[in-house]
Amino acid sequence: MQHVITGTTKLLGVIGYPIKHSLSPVMHNAALNDLGLDYVYIPLPVEPQNLQIALQGFTAIDIVGFNVTIPHKQAILPLLSEIEPIAKSVGAVNTVSRKNNKWIGTNTDVEGFLAPLQSTSNQDWTQKVAVILGNGGAARAVVAGCTQLGYAEIHVVGRNMQNLQQFRNSWDNSPLTVNLYVHTWDSLPKLLPQANLLVNTTPIGMHPHIEESPLSPAEMVQIPSGAIAYDLIYTPNPTKFLQQAQQVGAIPIDGLEMLVQQGASALKIWLEQQTVPVDVMRQALLLELGRS
Repeated sequence: MQHVITGTTKLLGVIGYPIKHSLSPVMHNAALNDLGLDYVYIPLPVEPQNLQIALQGFTAIDIVGFNVTIPHKQAILPLLSEIEPIAKSVGAVNTVSRKNNKWIGTNTDVEGFLAPLQSTSNQDWTQKVAVILGNGGAARAVVAGCTQLGYAEIHVVGRNMQNLQQFRNSWDNSPLTVNLYVHTWDSLPKLLPQANLLVNTTPIGMHPHIEESPLSPAEMVQIPSGAIAYDLIYTPNPTKFLQQAQQVGAIPIDGLEMLVQQGASALKIWLEQQTVPVDVMRQALLLELGRS
């Protein structure tokens, strides 16, 4: 039965710019409807220059909480009253909740990233090597997740050495002890044969550019058979990157489960409850993407 919005309906949402492509309302509203709660979750387009005034407006209309996506994950940090340790470690916030008239920021992307990885493989990660393609905001959650698992080495690959060095230096004051090395793309031939985990955090291969991959077939063939190839992109399924990986015997993981699990973690925070209908959230996304 469709939820009817009334004067008592509580408000959740996601801020970003642009935001109309977001699938978060699909999965969150499915979960809220399944739980029979008088909440609604909406996309909230906030341009970068309006972030501070938007937060003041959210306070005025008593929004319960919201997700944060590009380009606000780092910009919102100085505007919040408190930042949870995991968000401090990552240097980015993706979930904000309101407690005691204060905005509290945390990061559920790390938990979202780890969930499918841990369910796919139960192994000792401390002898493993991770190679991460890209050094943007998504890569930060991946680095933090790999560090939590205890990866022996984490290698981040990008196009611009100055940006890579800034990425590396940004972890110096982190509470996490990060075994992090940065490289330009031409280092891939020596890195790929060592990779037990290969993660694509770039947008290369995302719809509509579905024939693109961050790696050529000749590069992909260098990764060991049995390595895990993880693409944070969830549409198309599989991406070109994951198709290539499967052809060389890698274990594929796409970004849909990360999206589901980070969303479920956020919903638990807002509703202050231990369980939410994760299966309902996943099924709603699969249906929306035509994958059910």
